[in-house]
Amino acid sequence: MKQPVCKHFHLFKSDKRRYRRALSDAPQTKEPARGVADVLRRIPLNQKLVKSFLFLTFAFFLGAGAGKFSHHQKIRTVGSTAVIQASSTAESNWGLSFPENGKPPVANATAEALKQYDAYYIDEAGEKVIYLTFDAGYENGNTPAILDALKKHNAPATFFLVGNYITTSPDLVKRMVAEGHTIGNHTYHHPNMSQISTEAAFSKELKDLEALCQQTTGQPMSKFYRPPQGKYSESNLTMAKQLGYKTFFWSLAYVDWYEDKQPSKEEAFNKLLNRIHPGAIVLLHSTSKTNGEILDELLTKWEEMGYTFRSLEQLVQEEGNAS
Repeated sequence: MKQPVCKHFHLFKSDKRRYRRALSDAPQTKEPARGVADVLRRIPLNQKLVKSFLFLTFAFFLGAGAGKFSHHQKIRTVGSTAVIQASSTAESNWGLSFPENGKPPVANATAEALKQYDAYYIDEAGEKVIYLTFDAGYENGNTPAILDALKKHNAPATFFLVGNYITTSPDLVKRMVAEGHTIGNHTYHHPNMSQISTEAAFSKELKDLEALCQQTTGQPMSKFYRPPQGKYSESNLTMAKQLGYKTFFWSLAYVDWYEDKQPSKEEAFNKLLNRIHPGAIVLLHSTSKTNGEILDELLTKWEEMGYTFRSLEQLVQEEGNAS
C-alpha cells in the first residue's frame, strides 16, 4: 500500500540536507536565532494588522497539514487491535504469506472483511476443495493443453480474460464455454484499476469486455471480476459490487507469468503441492508453458491428496445459502 506521508518525509529530509548546506555556506553573524514569536515582538505596534495576518496564516497552514494527514489515514479496529489504514482510494496490492504448508495462508484482508464487497479469496468451509482459475492476457499456444487436462479430470475452471484474448482467440473462448468453464472479467485493457477513480471509467473497462464476450460466445458473461495485477482499492471494490460483480482474489499462486523465465516442473510442484490447502482459490496463468505441461499430473496429484474441484459459481451459491 502506498504511504504518501512517508514519501513526503523522505522529500523533507532531502530538503533539510540542502538547507543545512545553504546555512554552512552563508556568511555567519553574531546575531542570535529568532523564533516566530520573537520576530513578531519586534514588529512596531502600528503594524498590528500585519502581526494578526501572520498568525492567522501560520494557523491556517498548520491546520491544513493536519487535515491532509487525517485525510490519508484513518483508524480501523481489527479484533482488539487498532490499525492505521490508508484512505479508501489508496492502492493496495493483494498479498499472501504461508506460515505453514498445507494450511490456508494469511492474506492482507480477511475473508470476513471482503464479504462486505462481495469479494472472495478462499472458501473457509474447510473442505478439501480447489477452485481453479486462470488469468489470460494473450494466447501463446498453451491453452489447448490446459483445456485438455481440465476435460480429462472433469475439473471446472474460470478463465479471467481481457479484450485482446477474446479478440485474437475467439475459438478458444468458445471452447471454454462449450466445455463448461466460466469466463470472468479481467477488464478490457488490463489497466491498474486502483488508479481509476471515476465510476464511468471503471464501468467502461468491465462493460466493454462484457459486450465483447457476449458477442463472441452468444451468452451473457458471468459477473466475476479479478483486478489486474491484484491492485485494488476499497472504492474499486465498492464500484464492482454496485455493478453486480463478485470480486475474486486468490489464496495460492506462484511466479509463472514470465514467458522467458518459466519455472521448472520441480519448482512448480514444490509450490503448488506443498502450499495447497482446503478451499483454495488457485491462480495460474494460461500463458505458462510449465502449466500446460504439468497440469494433468498436477491435478492427478491433488486428487491423490484427497482434493476435488468445484466452480466459483458453486462457491458463490454456497456462501449465499450460508448467509
